[in-house]
Amino acid sequence: MKILKQISILLGVCIAGSVITRFLPVPFPASVAAMILLLILLGTGLLKLHQIEQTADFLLQNMAFFFIPAAVGIAADFGLFKNYLLQLAVVLVITTLLTFAATAFTVSAVIRLTERRRQRKGQQP
Repeated sequence: MKILKQISILLGVCIAGSVITRFLPVPFPASVAAMILLLILLGTGLLKLHQIEQTADFLLQNMAFFFIPAAVGIAADFGLFKNYLLQLAVVLVITTLLTFAATAFTVSAVIRLTERRRQRKGQQP
């Protein structure tokens, strides 16, 4: 019953993200809106981590399963891509490097902010 409740919460957030994007004046991915909504709910404490943790952990552990349909679609339409393999490879390498750099920068910034907060807390009486 606990799992069903957690799945219902996550499904509700996904549906809310989809509804939100329908009212936006610009096209926006519903999945991104749902993730932002989930972040807001968790950050404000309206939703507690323990309320979705077990199902979220399961989904994260099995994330590769969700890429199978996309891989099959690419394999099925390989003829469309074969003329652009070099361009696709260049784009993939560049975006991978940019993603690594952005992740490293973000982690570094979060570590610095965390250290500053710890230092401020240590200096306060």
